[in-house]
Amino acid sequence: MKITILAMAALSVAALAATPAAAQGKKTLAIVVKGLDNPFFEQINLGCKKWKSENASSEYECLYTGPASSADEAGEVQIVDDLLTKGVAAIAISPSNAPAMATRIKAIAPSVPVMTVDADFLEKDHGLRKTYLGTDNYLMGVKMAEQAMKLKPKGGSVCLQLGNVAAANINARAQGFRDTIGGAKNIDRLTGQGGWKEIGGCPVYTNDQADLANQQMSDVFTANPTLDAFILVGGWAQFAPQAYAQVTDQVMPKLKSKDLIIIAGDTLPPQTKAFREGRSHSQVGQRPFEMGYKAPDVMIKLIKGEKVADPLFTGLDVCNLDDPGFCAKN
Repeated sequence: MKITILAMAALSVAALAATPAAAQGKKTLAIVVKGLDNPFFEQINLGCKKWKSENASSEYECLYTGPASSADEAGEVQIVDDLLTKGVAAIAISPSNAPAMATRIKAIAPSVPVMTVDADFLEKDHGLRKTYLGTDNYLMGVKMAEQAMKLKPKGGSVCLQLGNVAAANINARAQGFRDTIGGAKNIDRLTGQGGWKEIGGCPVYTNDQADLANQQMSDVFTANPTLDAFILVGGWAQFAPQAYAQVTDQVMPKLKSKDLIIIAGDTLPPQTKAFREGRSHSQVGQRPFEMGYKAPDVMIKLIKGEKVADPLFTGLDVCNLDDPGFCAKN
């Protein structure tokens, strides 16, 4: 009998009642991410685990969960629905499809605190959550644009690689990039502003899939031999190091001469290794471990009715050829 990803997700949530935490009468602080297949979110899991190890005597338990695949937007919504129905003390959500998740939260109208982590709801839906913990995604796009302008001061042709169409955090990064590099606000597409122009067929959307991200890069490089810049607004392609190495091998002479530049989001170990190997020119990294580690304490404050700032930004790490910084040793 075949079990769908959605069914697997539902089964994992149903099993919550049998966990040691439930048996010990602990209250659940749930962190729901876009997909368990993404190594970025595993860092959030490690942060959650560290909090658990340091708070073993707490009345609360940190639960990390999500759909098996980052492409399963409906599965994530179902997991959140199930958790809230079964009962949690608070929940932190990284919505893959921000409008869809907001619509479900609005329908459920949960009595427990809801916050977002890593990815936020759209601004019109901010009232549905108490706070957002994570990256200033617009600023992340600004930083990526600054790196591109430093490497290509006269501008050039560019392709942006994005995630899910409705992922608010990724779209905010793209907006920050376009506004900064184009020198104006609310640019929908670069058509020559600041000397930069987005090529036909871009942006490309990975649906958070590393294999698709690498195929897209390869296709773009083949179809556009004079491309000046490729911007991985998220690190998807680099999450599959072997495939990413093969793709960048195709254009390595151009990368070395800086005829083609690559700027990527995030600084996980495979990515910093790629940077040191000359397979990117800059990495703008988030701090996912910190998100997972801090989220339980924020949720407890919300449960107690304490005042919590909104948003709560976790900062960025910028690596480039002049200042490898974080990427030189991690």
